[in-house]
Amino acid sequence: MRVPVEWLNEYVDSGLGVDELAERLAMTGTEVDRVLHHGVGELGAFVVGRVLEVAQHPDADRLSVCTVDVGAGEPSQIVCGAPNVAAGQTVAVGRPGAVMPDGTKLTKATLRGVASEGMILAEDELAIGPDHSETIVLDADGPSGWQAPLRPGQPLAGVLPIATEVLELEITPNRPDCLGVYGVAREVHAATGAQLARPPWEEDPGSLQGDLPAEIRVEAGDLCPRFTARVFEDVTIAPSSLWLKARLTAAGQRPINNVVDITNYVMLLTGQPLHAFDLDRVAGSRLVVRRAGDGEEIVTLDGQTRVLDPDVLLIADDAGPTSMAGVMGGERSEVHEGTTRVLMEVATWSGPNIHATSSKLGLRSEASARFEKGLAPEQAMDAQVVATKLMLDLTGARLLPGTIDVGEPAPEPRTLRLREQRAGALLGVNITRSESSLQLQRLGFETVERADGLDVTVPYWRRNDVSREADLIEEVARLHGVNDQLPATLPSRRGAIGVLTPAQRCKRRAEDALVGRGLHEIVGWSFESPAVDDALRLAADDVRRRHVVLENPMSEEQSVMRTTLLGSLLTVARHNDARGQGVPGLFESGRVYLTGEAQLPDEHHALGALVPGDVFAAKGYLEALLRALRVDALFESAAQPFLHPGGSAQVRADGELVGWIGDVHPLVAREWDLEQVAAFEVDLDALIAHAVSVPEYEDLTSFPELHEDLAIVVDADLPAATVLSTIRAAGGTLLARAEVFDVYSGEQVPEGRVSLAIALTFRATDRTLTDEDVAPLREQIVARVAAELRGELRG
Repeated sequence: MRVPVEWLNEYVDSGLGVDELAERLAMTGTEVDRVLHHGVGELGAFVVGRVLEVAQHPDADRLSVCTVDVGAGEPSQIVCGAPNVAAGQTVAVGRPGAVMPDGTKLTKATLRGVASEGMILAEDELAIGPDHSETIVLDADGPSGWQAPLRPGQPLAGVLPIATEVLELEITPNRPDCLGVYGVAREVHAATGAQLARPPWEEDPGSLQGDLPAEIRVEAGDLCPRFTARVFEDVTIAPSSLWLKARLTAAGQRPINNVVDITNYVMLLTGQPLHAFDLDRVAGSRLVVRRAGDGEEIVTLDGQTRVLDPDVLLIADDAGPTSMAGVMGGERSEVHEGTTRVLMEVATWSGPNIHATSSKLGLRSEASARFEKGLAPEQAMDAQVVATKLMLDLTGARLLPGTIDVGEPAPEPRTLRLREQRAGALLGVNITRSESSLQLQRLGFETVERADGLDVTVPYWRRNDVSREADLIEEVARLHGVNDQLPATLPSRRGAIGVLTPAQRCKRRAEDALVGRGLHEIVGWSFESPAVDDALRLAADDVRRRHVVLENPMSEEQSVMRTTLLGSLLTVARHNDARGQGVPGLFESGRVYLTGEAQLPDEHHALGALVPGDVFAAKGYLEALLRALRVDALFESAAQPFLHPGGSAQVRADGELVGWIGDVHPLVAREWDLEQVAAFEVDLDALIAHAVSVPEYEDLTSFPELHEDLAIVVDADLPAATVLSTIRAAGGTLLARAEVFDVYSGEQVPEGRVSLAIALTFRATDRTLTDEDVAPLREQIVARVAAELRGELRG
C-alpha cells in the first residue's frame, strides 16, 4: 500500500523525517518496503503566475506566446501549447531550474524561434492528475479556506500538493486496518506518541431514518454480514478537485471522475471498499445479494465477460447481475457522465469467499485485497459517513433522508485479561501496567485496571487479529521496543538447563578479550579465489595451497575453501580503507580447511587478527588473548612467506605449534593496497587444549615476595623466550615469575651480543624468603644460562 506522507500528516504529524518515520514503523511491526518521492523537485522554482497577455506564435498555429507575471520584477515570456490559456488567468508556472516528475530539469529554451522562460503547467506535469490537454487554472482567491488572494511569485507548494514522500508498506494479512491511511496514522500515533486527529467519520451529516427509493434484499446472509446504502440526487459528474486528484495519484490510483474518485479516496482512507451505482440503471430500483447461478455471466468494469458458478456472490437487480460482490462492479450500472442519482453501497463480505472468487477468476482488485483479509461490519458505516461528506462537498448532491442497513447486529466487543505476571514471563522483562495501558490505548483498545493486570476491550477493527492474552502481550512488546528494549532470554521451561561446554567458554573468552581491547569482529566468506595463494606469496609446495575445491562454485572468486583467515582480514581492511575509514583493528573467528589423506577435509577453528602498526602492536593483542585463556606461550623467530622476515615469529604452547604472528610483508600488503599492518593467527582448537578452563586457587598474599634483577649478556640472535625458559627451569618451584623488562646493546656489550634485563620474582607458600634462600637459586640460574646459552652476567 502506498501512503502519501502529506495525506498521513493530516491525521498525525510525527515531526520525524520520512526515513526516521519509516524506521520507527518498521521497528514496531509495519514493514516499509521503500520510500518514494512523488511529484516535482526544486520546489522553489514552482510558483503562482498571472497571465498578462496572450499572443499568437508567429510560426506555429498551436502555440501561444504568453507574458506572465511570476513575481520576479520583469514579466517572463513563456511559450505555451494549451488551448485554454488566456489573459487574466492565475496559473501554475515552472521556472528554469524546476525539476519535473520524470527528472527533467527546465531551462530557458527557444521554441520555433521564440524564447521561453519556463512552462505554464498541466496536471500531469505536476503529477497531480492524468490530464495534459489543458493548463491548470487556479482560483485567484486561493483554495477553499484560503485567507488571502493568490499573488504572482507565491510558492506553488503552499497552494497545490505538488510533492510528497510516499511510504510503500507491506501490510501483513492480519492487519487489514492498516490498509487505510487513518489506520496507518493510528500506528504512527502509537509508535511515536504524536497527536492523532479525530476519526473523519465521527460526525455523520446523514440520517438513519427515512424512506429511500431503493430496495435491498440479502439472500446470502452467511456471506454478507452487513449491507448499507444511501441515495444521492442532483449529482453532477465532473472532474475531481485538484487536491483529490493529487492524493489519489500519489497513492497509485488513476483519477476518473468525482464520484468514482470519492469511492477510491474513501477506500484508501478508511480501508473499507465501497461502490457507486447509477440508481437509474438499477432495474426495478432493487438490489439482491445472492449466489450466482451455474453458468451465469456478467460483464465487469474491465470489459471482460465472466462465467460464474454458485460459489460466486453477486449483487443483482431485476435484469440480472450488476457486480461481483467485493471483487469488481459491472458495466451495466456503473456511474457515467449523465448520472444524476447515485446509490452508494458499502457492505461487508465474507473474506474466504472473496478470496476464493478472486483466485478462481484470476481477478484481483484493491477491494478484493481488503475484503479477503476480513473487515469488521462496523467499518461499513465509517466509510459511508466519509463518502457522504465528500458527495455533498464535491458533487453538489442532495442526500435523501435515511440509510438502508441490512444485516445482523455486530458482535459484542471482546474483553481480554492481560496479566502483568504473564506478560513478564513471556517477554523476559517486566513492563509496567501503566505503560501497557498507555500503549494499548494509543492503538484504540480500552483498558480497565484490575488487581493482577488489565481488562482490555478489543476495538472492532482488530477483532479478527487480537483474540487472546498473548496477542495483547505482542502488541505491548512491539511498541515497547523489540529491537533494543527486550533482553534475549531463553523461554522458561521446567527442567531445561543450558550450559556451554568448556571449549565454548574458552572460545568466548578469547573473542571477548579482543573485543574488549577495541578490535572489530568480522565474518568473512569461507570461499575464496585461488589467486589469493599468489597474493600471499605461498610456495608451490606449501600445504596451504592444497585447497578443498568446490564442484559447483558461485564464481571463480569463490571456488575454493580458504586455508587461512588472512585473506579475509586483508580484504575487509582494504574495503574500509578505500572508503576513507582507515584500517580498523579486525579479528575473525572461523573455520579454515585443508585437504588431508582422509576423505573429509582437515577442518579446524582458527582465530586471526589484523591491526595497523607493527608486530609489537599485534603481540599485545595476542598476549591479551593468551592471558584470557591462561595459556603460557613462547614466541620463536620463524619465517612465513606472507610476513616480513625481520618481524615474524611462530607461537608454541607446551611445545606444540599453535600459530604465527608478524608484520605483513610489504609486497603482500601492496596486493591489497594497504600500508604497514601486522597480523596473527592461531589454531583455536589447539590453543584451547592447553587452556586452563577452571583456575585453581593460589595464595598470593600470605608471605611477601622477594624481587631481584639480573642483566645477562647473550648472543643477539638468541630468542628471549629461550633465555626465559632456561631461567624458569633453573629457578625451580620458588621462582614465581621471570620477565624481560629491558634490552640493551652498545658500549660495554660486545658486538653480536645483547644484554637482557630480567626481573625475577621468588615466593614461598609457607614462609618469608630470605636472601640465604634465594642466593643458591640465583647462582644455579646464572650457571645454567652460562652452560647452555653461553650467557654471562653483565658488569
